Amino acid sequence: MKQLSLSATSLLTLLTWHFMLSGHAGQACTFLIHNKCPFPIWPATASNAGHPVIADGGFYLPSGQTRRVTAPDTWNGRIWARTGCNFASSSKPACQTGDCEGRLACSGSIGLPPATLVEVSLQPDKSKPSFYDVSLVDGYNLPVSVSAKPFASNCSITGCLKNLNSLCPSELQVLNASGQVVACKSACLAFDLDVFCCRNAYGSPEKCKSNMYSDMFKDACPSYFSYAFDTPPPLVRCTSQVYVITFCPSRWGDHMPI
Repeated sequence: MKQLSLSATSLLTLLTWHFMLSGHAGQACTFLIHNKCPFPIWPATASNAGHPVIADGGFYLPSGQTRRVTAPDTWNGRIWARTGCNFASSSKPACQTGDCEGRLACSGSIGLPPATLVEVSLQPDKSKPSFYDVSLVDGYNLPVSVSAKPFASNCSITGCLKNLNSLCPSELQVLNASGQVVACKSACLAFDLDVFCCRNAYGSPEKCKSNMYSDMFKDACPSYFSYAFDTPPPLVRCTSQVYVITFCPSRWGDHMPI
């Protein structure tokens, strides 16, 4: 199984360690995960090494409902949404997008790309900011917004201006059994070439530039990472104890099957 890229996460981790203070007694932080999609989703979480699993790694979330998830205020990891899941079936994967080994509770397993990733690195010292971003480095399945509570415009990552699944070229498309586009791969995931994956000879911002596929992602979702060395990095730095993560914030994705 090909795992989700660590490119944007690595950037997040380096920045976090730069600002992190040690010796702090941990407190709780809250994620309010809201589903505004017109179909159910199965949010999932995967913690970075050394951090605990939160929310059992995954759960069911009907349309219009919100789940409160508590995490240590030092938590580092990623959150995404799975779609089209059927855990009663013996077939694998169990989900059309974002599947984690066919399980409802991912228990820390990384999801199968492509899936829109919320990447989070919390800061225990509240005089310092936490870091978060949304990454399409491995591709897209749903739009998502992230904001701090109380709301502040400089602490917000907005959703997408366009539905990438409806724009996705055939070479990047992920189709369900009915032939509908349910996700859009990144060029790196689709072609596995260094020039698209920002690795080896292209493993630096100077060598790895945007391309026609990442430009399409950026045009649709300008506040997300469209490739590993997206410049300027669409990384938010804010201080809060509560963060709101909303899938389908503007109802892009209404066409998708349940």
